[in-house]
Amino acid sequence: MANLSFDFAGRTVVVTGGARGIGLELGRFFADAGAIAYLVDYDEAEVRAAAARVGARALHADVSSSYDIDSAVAQVVSDTGRIDVIINNAGILRDKVLWKLTDDDWERVLAVHAGGTFRLTRACVPHFRKQGFGRVVNVTSYTGLRGNTGQANYATAKAGIIGFTKTAAKELARFGVTVNAISPNAETRMVESIPDAKRAELAAAIPMQRFGDASEMCSAVAFLASEEAGYITGVVLPVDGGISI
Repeated sequence: MANLSFDFAGRTVVVTGGARGIGLELGRFFADAGAIAYLVDYDEAEVRAAAARVGARALHADVSSSYDIDSAVAQVVSDTGRIDVIINNAGILRDKVLWKLTDDDWERVLAVHAGGTFRLTRACVPHFRKQGFGRVVNVTSYTGLRGNTGQANYATAKAGIIGFTKTAAKELARFGVTVNAISPNAETRMVESIPDAKRAELAAAIPMQRFGDASEMCSAVAFLASEEAGYITGVVLPVDGGISI
């Protein structure tokens, strides 16, 4: 039986949205597991400080820009000679009921969530194919399946990531590349912005009666990124305390 060591020595791992929250904890986890970990974020000062704290490397990039993403991937490959694991975690919120959403609210959220997932994955495919190995882990949401008032743009983006995950999994499997997703439920800055009374109400609806810590998402991502998970592709793994049951 395989020993799940989560040893990523010799692997290059790229995490978007890495300056805080789940992305930051993933960067810390992979750096501790021996990987050369890169944190990518739009906030240059914050991502550089975050990377220094967790032993990762920082890359300043806007995931909605193909130029930025292509440049970031080229830098990673130039530095390390390879790229093994990508975690598409970057996201923003522009919450409003749909009749108040502007075109910019709609397009910017889709460009970061779904567009960023597409752009980074596309940029890495040539390197994955050359290596005969690659792991893609996308971050989606329960909202993408169930919807949520005030989040038509976010729900559409997260539902799109699920469809992208399954399609990319089918297209890339023959190259030794797996594409999976997690659906997290963690106490991040997005959750912290919810008023206390509403947050308590939401927590009470979770079978485990609490939001997860961002660090609790790491083991699921690490498993999907591991060599041991090489026969798992196209899945969406809830890491949500049972809210999706």
